[in-house]
Amino acid sequence: MKLGRLPVRKIIKRSVLAVAAVQGATLGALAITDHRRKKSRRHVVFPRVPPRSVTTGGSEVTLYTYGEDLYADMLGAIRQARLQIYFETFIWKADPVGFEFKQALLDAAERGVRVYIVYDEFANLVVPRSFFRFPKHPNLRVKPHRLIGFGFRWPRQTGRDHRKLLVVDDDVAFIGGYNIGSLYATNWRDTHARLTGDIVWDMQNAFIDYWNLFPRRRLPQLPDTGGLVWQPNIRLYRNVPKNLVFPIRGMYLDAIDRASHHIYLTHAYLIPDEDMVRALLQAADRGVDVRIIVPEESNHIVADWLSRGFYSQLLRGGVRLFLYQGAMVHAKTACIDGQWSTIGTANIDRLSLQGNYEMNIEVFSDAVAGQLEEIFAMDSSNCRELTLDEWHSRPAMVKFSESVLTPFRPLL
Repeated sequence: MKLGRLPVRKIIKRSVLAVAAVQGATLGALAITDHRRKKSRRHVVFPRVPPRSVTTGGSEVTLYTYGEDLYADMLGAIRQARLQIYFETFIWKADPVGFEFKQALLDAAERGVRVYIVYDEFANLVVPRSFFRFPKHPNLRVKPHRLIGFGFRWPRQTGRDHRKLLVVDDDVAFIGGYNIGSLYATNWRDTHARLTGDIVWDMQNAFIDYWNLFPRRRLPQLPDTGGLVWQPNIRLYRNVPKNLVFPIRGMYLDAIDRASHHIYLTHAYLIPDEDMVRALLQAADRGVDVRIIVPEESNHIVADWLSRGFYSQLLRGGVRLFLYQGAMVHAKTACIDGQWSTIGTANIDRLSLQGNYEMNIEVFSDAVAGQLEEIFAMDSSNCRELTLDEWHSRPAMVKFSESVLTPFRPLL
């Protein structure tokens, strides 16, 4: 019996090693291609619209499609702060834009504003450590989101802080896809929102809850106060891995299930789970016009190839795919039936929907949805539509490489 089993075990072992070798070679080739592509990066031009504001309920919503416009208003708000600033970001580059934000925050602390800063430590490993050294100041508190490590409590332990949030006093909040850096100011197409009015309390509360979730010695807990009003038109959803709370995915699924006319999604990374794929296909099957904009080439080449593994199924099911040209589109937005929309930090992938700390606003407003639809039309003008015939005609080696990478989908 032992002699009979041994060859089978060897065959299985060799097969596993062969598959792993092919996967490793494929990932290595993609890494080399990605490195060369980034080295040849150049300035890009893409369509954009100036910031525009609309009122919904007790809040004003301003949408940004260009980083320089957004950063100017964010820095203006920081420089006008009187009481406190809550600043949270995923990536914070040590470049001219990054230093300008750092100096503005330090200046605010010097003039008596209480400044609280959160950034993700793992996302900034390539940023010089010296950039994140802040002078000791009674008005300045900095709390990096640390990589705790892997263990049996994963994902509670390993979720990254992918949120991008700025709240100034009780007056204004900013949320969306933009990280902080010079590249994002001009070369990335992203979407961010500026919020005033009733919803600002919700944004403050989101920062306070996160800050107090990770108590640190020598860093004070922030007071948790109740809100004065209920905001019926805008809701804030927060993924909290430490508590295994992930409502953004449910928000998307519920909205997609309700769609009766059209669904417009713009996402940097499209690696949906089975429920999300099923919801999109069911919507298309009942006659809903489902369109998705994704980058033809994103900043993460492996994510691109994993995403392409879903294209055949989506295209066959009637979902229309539009590939953004010439620039990285990093937005995380959706609008449905001209009434419902969402803007935030969560991509449609496992890391965002079931792994990271994320924030999205859900807006019930035909005015906000109308603006996002105009932005979607603008972005569509810079896309090429991918057809099923074109997709089926891609080279056999490309199809093979996509299938080899399939097991990595759950990791992203």
